[in-house]
Amino acid sequence: MPDIDKSPLTYADAGVSIDKGDALIDRIKPFAKATRRAGTDSALGGFGGAFDLKAAGYDDPILISGTDGVGTKLRIAIDTGLLGTVGIDLVAMCVNDILAQGAEPLFFLDYFATGHLSNDKAAQVIKGIADGCLDAGCALIGGETAEMPGMYDGDDFDLAGFVVGAVERKQVLPRHDDMAAGDVLIGLASSGPHSNGYSLIRKIVERSGLGWTNAAPFETGKTLGEALLTPTRIYVRQLLPLLKSGRIKGLAHITGGGLTENTPRMLPAHLAPSYDLSSWERSAVFNWLQEIGGIAEPEMQRTFNCGIGMVLCVCADEAMPLMAELIDAGETASIIGQLNAV
Repeated sequence: MPDIDKSPLTYADAGVSIDKGDALIDRIKPFAKATRRAGTDSALGGFGGAFDLKAAGYDDPILISGTDGVGTKLRIAIDTGLLGTVGIDLVAMCVNDILAQGAEPLFFLDYFATGHLSNDKAAQVIKGIADGCLDAGCALIGGETAEMPGMYDGDDFDLAGFVVGAVERKQVLPRHDDMAAGDVLIGLASSGPHSNGYSLIRKIVERSGLGWTNAAPFETGKTLGEALLTPTRIYVRQLLPLLKSGRIKGLAHITGGGLTENTPRMLPAHLAPSYDLSSWERSAVFNWLQEIGGIAEPEMQRTFNCGIGMVLCVCADEAMPLMAELIDAGETASIIGQLNAV
């Protein structure tokens, strides 16, 4: 039996600092407090977060929840040290999903896991999460920071998010019974690839021979890393008033799978979308990715959003008035197609 060192061990000796975790909570409390909204006090440090639906103004609510991550876009953030916007991506991927069910995002929780906790880096990420929550109008009411030595190499970390929203029962989307052939599809512009297809994007960048600090070939004034870290757009504030008006029959958040796979998710089986691909201008980033990657058009359309981040299904008579309201709200909107009978 070998001699065993019996000197006292602490959790810190195993690579986990409770004091550092406590310090991080104190540091991020102001971020969460800034997201306060009706229904919550945004307190951190308890065992759970509470939300008062009555105080938020709901009469007959259905709760809608969603969860997501940022994917391998995080690899670019970690490699470049540009950590300030991936938290926005995390919120966007979650809140846009429940928005597609008609739900207003109410509160958000995050999970940040790393092998070695750097409070400076974690605070940058969580500040981004708070920024995303502010944009979406939802409260950051809690989360979990996990320091797990041996699970992640170096500065690597992972993120997950969880959102809960509500919608009045009569306003849940999609409304299949109201959809008909001839309904119009309106597309809202994306800010770029959002948070999808980044494993392929990283492979294309490797093929290009460029580094993250090189000038972006498709965007003036930014490095390649900066341009590819452009955060996912959040569509909540622009769309919630229109959703509550009842004029939108369905919404599709265009994520992995592109228009090809996501628009049909909001449709009944007897209807299918058709698109006019010339009706909107693709961002230059997609042209660059397709050219350098030699990507066939069908592969582009089912991997990337190709410039459309959200699709609305509306009655043909409502299309132009809604377009005008969206443009007045600062959206880049296009009529991109219609529904046809299968």
